[in-house]
Amino acid sequence: MTISLERTDRIEMAEPGELSLDQLFERLERMPVPEGYKVEIVEGTVYMTPQRDVHWQCIRRVLWAFEDRFGRDAHLVSDVRIDFPGGDNAFCPDVALIADSAKKVRGRWRPQDIQFVAEVISRGTGMNDYGPKKHAYADAEVPVYLIVDPYVRRCRVFTHPQDGEYKRDLTVAYGEPIDLTDTVLGMTIETEHFPHD
Repeated sequence: MTISLERTDRIEMAEPGELSLDQLFERLERMPVPEGYKVEIVEGTVYMTPQRDVHWQCIRRVLWAFEDRFGRDAHLVSDVRIDFPGGDNAFCPDVALIADSAKKVRGRWRPQDIQFVAEVISRGTGMNDYGPKKHAYADAEVPVYLIVDPYVRRCRVFTHPQDGEYKRDLTVAYGEPIDLTDTVLGMTIETEHFPHD
């Protein structure tokens, strides 16, 4: 189950655009969000998505691949708020690699410092990962965007952002390696042990 709240249906019936993302998150933090739910704002709509075991196991596999490549000190974050272009977009990517040279602005990472993002599909919000999030990541010129889909046992990799869209789109079945050697990452991610539903 995914809970979706339209921006105009929020606390105290605020007018659209009246609340900043910071104000909205302050109010959301005071709400009784069930434990184990991830909260994001995608194009002004609040999404609360339950995190399932298969979801976390996919995230772990991606994290391990990055630790194998870059070491345990790689600047990886998971479920940390990052504001992206395109209006009211405050995403909490499942995995994000932040450039070593990055510095926070007003306590947050800047989207232009993100080198990689991975999202693991949840049934209720997969349309966001393939739609508005993909567009926002391309607008921010995130070099590599990986979608892991445990329901169809495939990964999609979007690379080479230009003019607000990704120029390359690769689909990889579970079991095949994800070749990212021609990207800023210079690595391969093995998928043979990615869990599925």
